[in-house]
Amino acid sequence: MIYTVPILLLITFVIAIVKKVSLFDSFTEGSKEAMTLILNLIPYLTAIFIAVELMRASGLSVIIGKSLAPVFTLLGVPHELAELIILRPLSGSGSLVLLESIYRDYGLDSYPARVASVIMGSTDTVFYITAVYFSTVKEKRTGLAVPIALVASLFGTVLAAFLCRLF
Repeated sequence: MIYTVPILLLITFVIAIVKKVSLFDSFTEGSKEAMTLILNLIPYLTAIFIAVELMRASGLSVIIGKSLAPVFTLLGVPHELAELIILRPLSGSGSLVLLESIYRDYGLDSYPARVASVIMGSTDTVFYITAVYFSTVKEKRTGLAVPIALVASLFGTVLAAFLCRLF
């Protein structure tokens, strides 16, 4: 397991030598493309980070979480996780802060903490990934990508609660 990265590098070097590809030129070309990606990504990420921070600082995420708590309870998800479920698609670091507060408030082995851990491990920041992907492709309209990802995230959350209750 610890040799995975060195082995992959060695395989890359061997393939490059066999195919007679200049590793340095390929590396610099990839670096140029990465810089272009970063420059294209900055406006999308800035918008997401500002929106998330405004949502948290204004208390809107708490208000939305409290108002949706009965719905999550009906779906079998602990109501204590409502704010985490709202914030997770928006912010990875913000959700980590909420996860830590859930651990502190309910204990590491509690049902809400276990469900929150599974949610954090099985869902992702939908809007960040969407921003990264759509900043690199020609098509800029997200269409149904975001709603489908949010519904899948919700299903993952409900399944996480069910599996934690089962096991």
